[in-house]
Amino acid sequence: MSDLRHFIDLSDFTGDELVTILNHAKALKAARAGLPKGAPDPDACLSGEVLAMIFEKSSTRTRISFDVGMRQLGGSTIVMQSADMQLGRGEPVSDTAHVMSRFVDGIMLRANDHNALVELAEKSTVPVINALTDFSHPCQLMADMLTIDEHLGSIKGKKIVWMGDGNNVATSLIHCAVLFNFSLTLACPDSLPPSPEVLAWANEKGGDVVVTTTADGATDGADVVITDCWVSMGDTDVDMRMQALTPFQVSEASMAAAADHAIFMHCLPAHRGEEVVEAVIDGPQSVIFDEAENRLHAQKAILAWCLGKI
Repeated sequence: MSDLRHFIDLSDFTGDELVTILNHAKALKAARAGLPKGAPDPDACLSGEVLAMIFEKSSTRTRISFDVGMRQLGGSTIVMQSADMQLGRGEPVSDTAHVMSRFVDGIMLRANDHNALVELAEKSTVPVINALTDFSHPCQLMADMLTIDEHLGSIKGKKIVWMGDGNNVATSLIHCAVLFNFSLTLACPDSLPPSPEVLAWANEKGGDVVVTTTADGATDGADVVITDCWVSMGDTDVDMRMQALTPFQVSEASMAAAADHAIFMHCLPAHRGEEVVEAVIDGPQSVIFDEAENRLHAQKAILAWCLGKI
């Protein structure tokens, strides 16, 4: 990695680096016990620093968690929709990167095109954070790893099962399987597979990653079952997706086949009754709201790492 600390894809890191960030997230969360949500952290390590937040896609958890996170760290944010910027009127990404680098200490981008994020990072002279692209969602998976650690202890050696299409969340989950050393089964319809390039990377790194095109038996003995909505922002093949993914719904039977201590996770928003039944998402094994909260703590640690505080 370069001296400039971008947070683009988890595959850019070593496992030890990600564990360091995760441990810092746990410490930051513990240090806030009893504090009002709007109060700064005891050390406020990003006092005076500014994060620019650019959104090409709508957002709830990402926007709130980064905004609140910067405030708790003592910094501030500028929130922009790309359509309201010159970027949305054809200004080159490189020009935007050069200009913004003169004004802010870091840039967070929630983008349609992963290549645009990469170009922004290449031209920026301040850290750039991937808050979601069509290729990957690393911030979400850091929150997921924190959630698993809290509920089940060490992530190493766990059996995690993904039910759904091979989307951006699945890509970052594959990265995690290698870097955090757990077993991953991806149950995906053959029409919506995970990225072959990412699977090849995992195989080259010796990852325990298996892909199955049937949901039958996929969750047997699982420690964690994860899914995502079947239709994401920008998808146009709705009918095909619904038909292909219906057999991969997380049901009560899916969770019953998992280990007794298994937890259910979903990055939200959820389409209840589609990718997961109400009885599971609202049931005792569901940790979706802990997972959502942990976006805040994980991203604070990412911000602290990117800006050289850890």
